[in-house]
Amino acid sequence: MSATDAPVAVRRPAGVATLLAPAGIYLAIRLVGVLALVWLSLTHGVSPIDRLRAWDGDWMLAIAQHGYGGIPETMLDGHGNHSPFTALAFFPGYPMTITVVAPLLGGNSVAAAFLVSLVAGVVAAYGLTRIGELVPGGSRRTGLLLTALFAAAPMAVTLNMAYTEALFCALAAWSLVGLLQGRWLLAGVMCGFAGLVRPTSEALVLTVVIAAAVALATRRDGWRPLAGAVLSVSGIAGYLIFVAVRTGELTGWFTVQSTGWDGGIDGGVAGMKFILGTLTSRDAALMYYVSAVVLIGALVLLGLSFAARLPWPLLLYGAAVVATVWLASGVMASRPRLLLPAFVLLLPIALGLAKRRPTTAVSVVVVAALASAWFGAYSLTIWRYAI
Repeated sequence: MSATDAPVAVRRPAGVATLLAPAGIYLAIRLVGVLALVWLSLTHGVSPIDRLRAWDGDWMLAIAQHGYGGIPETMLDGHGNHSPFTALAFFPGYPMTITVVAPLLGGNSVAAAFLVSLVAGVVAAYGLTRIGELVPGGSRRTGLLLTALFAAAPMAVTLNMAYTEALFCALAAWSLVGLLQGRWLLAGVMCGFAGLVRPTSEALVLTVVIAAAVALATRRDGWRPLAGAVLSVSGIAGYLIFVAVRTGELTGWFTVQSTGWDGGIDGGVAGMKFILGTLTSRDAALMYYVSAVVLIGALVLLGLSFAARLPWPLLLYGAAVVATVWLASGVMASRPRLLLPAFVLLLPIALGLAKRRPTTAVSVVVVAALASAWFGAYSLTIWRYAI
């Protein structure tokens, strides 16, 4: 029998349940979190809608509604000041997306912000599921468990807020999928857009650029790695140049961030002082204890990721995200939120659970989801400060 006569394997189309599984798992876990928030909000006499748009969310909505030049003077930075440059600390990608979506909802920017976060979270779920399938030893089950663990992370409530986390994680996940599959244009475009969403994109840009350099050095994939690298830098570089021109200072964004919001690099000194102070205090707030545990846990998960021999681009990205959080000064209660983009560090847990009995995996996810739901609701209602 000739090669042309050989039977051809026909791939059956996936069922509806299979196609919808990442979205279903993500939305179910996040629904539990939102319901917990509604419950605690009503218990304490506050509006859950107001809680979901608080703090950075107010800035995102103000930028979406007024642009950088029209921010109300009543909006103040971390020191109670307002200047023409205060809002420039916030990247434009998320507010711009709200501006595009709002007309579809009758001009309601708040509803648009929540819808953008909701859809972005679902898109992230599919990206995470694909990453779980692509890693060595991975599978569809691994990907779904990775999605579930991400949705049940300690501060996953921000995925439902008028915050940048959901949108950034969606773009980062698909950029990493592009790297794992050698789809350089996908990796570069997604990274470029992520660079317009938040400064954490520097970790993703670093990963794409180094991966592209390796591909070019080994003469693999032709011109595409170079195109991917250039596209990956375009977003964050473009915004930093915009701020530099706007402020008349080459390092304008960094100046705005440090003077208005106490953002800066101190090599991890503030983080270590915070952890030691919290763990030796008799009356530290629960938020501080959880933040300290999450900071330590990120290092443990990073070590487990290296031990699991994940693909080096994932390790580089995860390590870079952890470094941006650990080495920076600023508000420590925000650290669990800032570590959400380090979702690749959950892969060792997902890989391990995928080999266990389904009941074991489900039990772990349920416990994590309930704990995340309560802590997220606590963070927005009982905790009185920004996250």
